[in-house]
Amino acid sequence: MPVHPIPLRLHTMFPKPFYKHLLPGLLTGLGLRLFFIWHFPFYSGDTAYYEELARNWLYHGVYGFYYHGHIVASDARAPGYPAFLAAIYFLAGTGRKAVMLAQAFVDLATCVLAAGIASRLAADAPDATRSRVAAAALWLTALCPFTANYTAVPLTEVLATFFTTLALLIFLSPAGTAIDRISSKHDLLRASGIWFGGGIMVGLGTLVRPETPLLLAAMLVVLWMRFRHPANCSKLALATLWMTAGLLLPLAPWAARNAANLGRVQFLAPRYAETYGDVLPTGFYAWTKTWMYRFRDAYLFTWKVPSQPIELKNLPRYAVDSPKEYAHVAALLERYNRVHAMTRTLDLEFAELARERARRHPIRTYVWIPMERATAMWFTPRITLLPYSGRLWPLAESYRSNATDFEVTLSLALLNIFYTGMALAAAWFWRASPGVWLLATFLVVRTAFLTQLQTCEPRYVLACFPALLAMAAQLWQHRFSGSKQNDFRNEFPTARSL
Repeated sequence: MPVHPIPLRLHTMFPKPFYKHLLPGLLTGLGLRLFFIWHFPFYSGDTAYYEELARNWLYHGVYGFYYHGHIVASDARAPGYPAFLAAIYFLAGTGRKAVMLAQAFVDLATCVLAAGIASRLAADAPDATRSRVAAAALWLTALCPFTANYTAVPLTEVLATFFTTLALLIFLSPAGTAIDRISSKHDLLRASGIWFGGGIMVGLGTLVRPETPLLLAAMLVVLWMRFRHPANCSKLALATLWMTAGLLLPLAPWAARNAANLGRVQFLAPRYAETYGDVLPTGFYAWTKTWMYRFRDAYLFTWKVPSQPIELKNLPRYAVDSPKEYAHVAALLERYNRVHAMTRTLDLEFAELARERARRHPIRTYVWIPMERATAMWFTPRITLLPYSGRLWPLAESYRSNATDFEVTLSLALLNIFYTGMALAAAWFWRASPGVWLLATFLVVRTAFLTQLQTCEPRYVLACFPALLAMAAQLWQHRFSGSKQNDFRNEFPTARSL
């Protein structure tokens, strides 16, 4: 089988017809983001941590928190987002509006990157089709209220989404995915640059959100599955090496700083964002993971620990399997509320309770609960930052109680389903596309990981939305119209062969 060189034509990001959409799309997207910034600004509990780190780093030269009147170095949060804040504080002062405006422009850049991803997914289509697909992705992301809303809160989501989308765009370069077409040293050098550059973007994203390397895992899974023939092993090993090197390069200074200042090598932010030496209620978290799948329960249980009281009346029925277990949980929570702390003994008892529940119902614990968590994270109105309750059920009662609240919540819920449905349809119709395989694998790997965290926050999948909408934009290829339609299955192996 002859080896074809990597086609240079695919390096063109956008066809010329696309650019007539660029300015109108970005201006419309800017208007939507300014609407959220001016009307619905939001300040999360984590916002204060990032702001303190940024101020102490910028004005005192210490990356840490005040403790008993002194700034103490910390590694509880990775430095990517505080560095972003510190740069804005240096240029424009410490006002939050300046941060939000900067995030609006970063998010608009992400919209352009998503359009680039859509264009590369349709790389073999005529220029008119690629332009239509890229424009659809630009408009979908520019008008997406879920990502636009997060520009109005000083949190990591906007910056993490930018680096994730940029890394995906780099990896989708034909030089990085067409390993079987590498036929010369020049091709290999170009592919190595793509792998290394993508790894660097993942590394920078990791300094913002610690789960970003999951993208690298998805890329390697797709490459090793597609090109698992022994003849490609050396190229696959080289791709793995270059991506890993790119990942570690931005993380090395952070790890070196932690080694020098804190006496330990720490490449990632701690899993629970804890300070070294903190005693964590891991047993309690393990217990909640055997039943918790709704985000609201994080407020009622997980985030109450270690000092706020937990009310037994908030315990859902599916959190216990019998009256005996209910009495046991009630006794544990009563002891916690009495001492206003999660003691080590109490935490161990919650851990044992979690093991008992997992032994009795392993399928529920390791299959159904993660699936319910994934569903809850993906199919939601996403009104966390908005002054709406998110209540839909029962329908008639919710509507009578507050018609505006109900209508906004229902509209956003249906829009979220619409986005996801379009992406699933596009993924099915273009399931033979290696690019679609990469995006789909990334979405699955990231979602599976997020179901194992101590809470199930819908914002954790926000970084997936540009990729999701870029995939949905493939429907604008009009695959069903005419016999000269573009069909990836004519160019790439079938989904079964992958």
